[in-house]
Amino acid sequence: MSTLEIRDLHVNVVQSDANAEPIQILKGVDLTIKSGETHAIMGPNGSGKSTLSYAIAGHPKYEVTQGTVTLDGQDVLEMSVDERARAGLFLAMQYPVEVPGVSMSNFLRSAATAVRGEAPKLRHWVKEVKEAMGELDIDQQFSERSVNEGFSGGEKKRHEILQLGLLKPKFAILDETDSGLDVDALRVVSEGVNRYAEREHGGILLITHYTRILRYIHPQFVHVFVNGRIVESGGPELADELEENGYVRFTQAVGA
Repeated sequence: MSTLEIRDLHVNVVQSDANAEPIQILKGVDLTIKSGETHAIMGPNGSGKSTLSYAIAGHPKYEVTQGTVTLDGQDVLEMSVDERARAGLFLAMQYPVEVPGVSMSNFLRSAATAVRGEAPKLRHWVKEVKEAMGELDIDQQFSERSVNEGFSGGEKKRHEILQLGLLKPKFAILDETDSGLDVDALRVVSEGVNRYAEREHGGILLITHYTRILRYIHPQFVHVFVNGRIVESGGPELADELEENGYVRFTQAVGA
């Protein structure tokens, strides 16, 4: 059993203009996720949901000014980005980056080697990757293409979930994984997330605007995120309320 604990987290975003003052985005986030739990964070555009994911992952643009993030008692904020990954954190980005000149096969094996501490045996690794790609309906030819280069939005998201299944982290942070997906891709990607949860008993933080992905991935906990903090938490019924009534009740309450 592992625990990811976020306490009183305040985060500024650093401006590209060196003379500009940082902008405060997160204003005291409290959240605890345990192994086997799926938490959905829902909120309007600009509420800070993605900032939370990048701050946990260690993006240098986001400056933590107050609060703590711990993984099984270890201080995540003191870790480098690669140390966070090795400790068991995984981020599926809303806009996966392209890495020209690096094949998917080399990228995946290098990442697995870094996380596992040793290179996987080639014969077993090839079988493992082939099976994982088959489950996500990914053509085997993608193995020799550069990472995400020329991929459609749906293809990029499938490959993010491919990495999730192969790297087997303790906690997966999925930042709007459903954005840009058609119905078929949404189903395949969601099934991949559910397989990870079942096989690895991993904890999931699912960030989304819409309830459509919740038809396939069923969270035990739903949190409403407004103006840089969680303003209400509940069960799946809270997502049903958001689907029916939107965020107006919550944005009016905090004056957002």
